[in-house]
Amino acid sequence: MPTHDIVAKLWNLCNVLKDDGVTYHQYVTELTYILFLKMARETGTESQIPEGYRWEDLESKNARDRLEFYKIALIHLGSHGSKLVREIFANASSFIKKPSTLSTLITEIDKLDWYSARHEGLGDLYEGLLEKNASEVKSGAGQYFTTRPLIDSMVHLMRPTLDDIIQDPAAGTCGFPIAANHYLREHHDFDHLTEKQQRKYRENTFHGMEHVQDTHRLAMMNMMLHGIEGIRYGDTLSEDGAALPKATLILTNPPFGTKKGGGLPTRTDFTYPTSNKQFCFLQHIYRGLLPGGRAAVVLPDNVLFEAGVGKEIRRDLMNKCSLHTILRLPTGIFYAQGVKTNVLFFTRGTTDKGNTKEVWVYDLRANMPQFGKRTPLTREHFADFEKAFGSDP
Repeated sequence: MPTHDIVAKLWNLCNVLKDDGVTYHQYVTELTYILFLKMARETGTESQIPEGYRWEDLESKNARDRLEFYKIALIHLGSHGSKLVREIFANASSFIKKPSTLSTLITEIDKLDWYSARHEGLGDLYEGLLEKNASEVKSGAGQYFTTRPLIDSMVHLMRPTLDDIIQDPAAGTCGFPIAANHYLREHHDFDHLTEKQQRKYRENTFHGMEHVQDTHRLAMMNMMLHGIEGIRYGDTLSEDGAALPKATLILTNPPFGTKKGGGLPTRTDFTYPTSNKQFCFLQHIYRGLLPGGRAAVVLPDNVLFEAGVGKEIRRDLMNKCSLHTILRLPTGIFYAQGVKTNVLFFTRGTTDKGNTKEVWVYDLRANMPQFGKRTPLTREHFADFEKAFGSDP
């Protein structure tokens, strides 16, 4: 059974949850708890889950007692088991009200073709579920999900290497680190890496941060199924973010808008304090690059045109980095339909002055169709840009 068929079956279970009053926003989180227990069973990694709280323990309870056991298990797993288990189940609670709902979920998940799912890749299966959720406008999850063709294009143009330290300071569900991981595995023979290279890859290649706890648990699950780690729970615009290690490559799509309440971020190391989140993230990014480090960042139009502190931050960026390319993105590919966005490509200089000599602007916005469910954005839409960009990141 192909991955998309299994994703469709899992998504149909959301109708079971909906009938029990679970909202779109809670769907994937609720499924993640149950899928984690099942996938640990399927992949032989149940040792990280405390005995007595595993899939077979949940499955063996009679239908009447199962929901009560499940709710107790969620609380228990938030403070017991491996670090990964504790992070995925941190402050977990269930919105399921009827014992029959949970029993239906367990029965249907058990019936899936797990042999095919393992063969196709559990990570791809889970990513498919996240993408399905993000495409449902009602779920509100689109704000945490950057469309895959755009991610793949950005990663391809930045050409990650095994020497890179890759960061996403606004990780969402980890689309960028996982795409970078795919790229690296396609271009290198991991079976022939030295033990030192393997350790570096595992422990010091991917770093990042996610501020929303439910999204962070989805990110942890996603990365775990792809065999990588490195995303912390915290606020990049606080001192948490100042502690992220400097990177040679930053790939990210930061949240847009202003800080809630209009206050300033609590970080004290920004030269230009502002309540505008994208300007704060932009400062974090270019300050967080090592000399020669490169970045590809999705940002709205106002970052290019806003006066006042925005002008000062742009000047600082263009001094410290070579802002060599601006890709104007089509409207409607994520967020509200009217939001106009760009990808900024820049490289950190070895000095802090005069690094931007010229800026190439590529317009992918004009003469484009209205993207959406009927006309999805595909990698082919980036083909001419990628060809013109060339092979030098």
